[in-house]
Amino acid sequence: MADRYLHLTGTAPGKFLTRKLGLPQPTRLRRWTLETPALTGPVLHLTAGDSAVTRELAAILTATGLEVTARADRPAALVLDATAVDTAAGLAAVHAALHPVVRSLAPGGRVVVLGVRPSPDDHHQAAAQQALEGFVRSLGKEIGKGATAQLVRVAPGAVASAESTLRFLLSPRSAYVSGQVIEVTDAAPDEVADWAAPLAGRTALVTGAARGIGASVASVLARDGARVVCLDIPQAQEDLVRTADRLGATALPLDITAEDAAERIAAAVPDGLDILVHNAGITRDRRLANMPAERWTSVIDVNLDSVLRTTDALLKAGTLNRGGRIVATASIAGIAGNNGQTNYAASKAGIIGLVRSLAPRAAAGHGVTVNAVAPGFIETKMTAAVPLFIREAGRRMNSLSQGGLPVDVAETTAWFAQPASTAVNGQVVRVCGQSLLGA
Repeated sequence: MADRYLHLTGTAPGKFLTRKLGLPQPTRLRRWTLETPALTGPVLHLTAGDSAVTRELAAILTATGLEVTARADRPAALVLDATAVDTAAGLAAVHAALHPVVRSLAPGGRVVVLGVRPSPDDHHQAAAQQALEGFVRSLGKEIGKGATAQLVRVAPGAVASAESTLRFLLSPRSAYVSGQVIEVTDAAPDEVADWAAPLAGRTALVTGAARGIGASVASVLARDGARVVCLDIPQAQEDLVRTADRLGATALPLDITAEDAAERIAAAVPDGLDILVHNAGITRDRRLANMPAERWTSVIDVNLDSVLRTTDALLKAGTLNRGGRIVATASIAGIAGNNGQTNYAASKAGIIGLVRSLAPRAAAGHGVTVNAVAPGFIETKMTAAVPLFIREAGRRMNSLSQGGLPVDVAETTAWFAQPASTAVNGQVVRVCGQSLLGA
């Protein structure tokens, strides 16, 4: 369903009326297209304190193809290197760097602050670096005009490992991602021969791919060069085949909760999988006092238990190739909770627990990374059926004052799936426009 309010605020009368009434004035987001694959304008490279990685960071920013400068009247992005900030007094340099230029940021611009992980041994450094998180989350809520803000924590001496993350955040692909803290390890990234097709030669399987977010994920992975296998329940076979045919992909009608699901997936990909996207999910909403056992069990089985069982079996069988990527779908409901969704929220919080526990062991034992996307209010057929006032609240209760699109989840998934994202592991990134819930 179209967001009529967003359309209204894009007109002159709508702007006047909403300004007078003090209502949200969302800016229509510019997402990736063939015609607009990159931000328009220069990247302003700033430094807080005496950083040791200034030149290396400048080289990485230049490699993205964007114009990097130390001064610009209307920058498309502000990148602040705050890795050297290690005292409370040092935070003044953060203010000094961004205060004079933040108003000049172009509509739909990006702010990326680079920090390091807070030290367990130096509480002054830990306080200063943790302060950056509060700073970035607040900045994301106040800059407006469709702009976003993120904090990227890099491992000491490993700024190069953050290239895929910086490419994603400094592009239209991250339009609905804001207020996020992303930690990047020192793992060496795999090479990407062609950034226009970073998944070329890789095989991906997407569950729940017949329609909605799953179909969009399959589409973006195929766009980026992957050979895609689209999986969904046999009851959705007509839509599944239609999606697969459109993408030149393979359709695999299969109930992911079946006992032999992992074996049938392995048989469908004899050369192994490089990317496994757990997107399949259901809702069976009802308050706990009115929720029969079958509603609880069905949601846990599809959304969580099938993910655990299938992942374990595919890793054990060696179906996930070394250098592989597992991307699961969580939800902000699993972070903040939601009325009438104790079963759904439990299943999605469980996904977050899976990611945090499995990620280091999968990387060490199998060379596979494990991450999750956590969507907020995404415009789908399911959300279109939500009552009007609840739907409008879902759209407006985030820093960008609008709902996201399935492609926003898909772009984030594709970033996780890239060969160059080896250092991105154990992360749960909200795709919610910086929702006010769980933020």
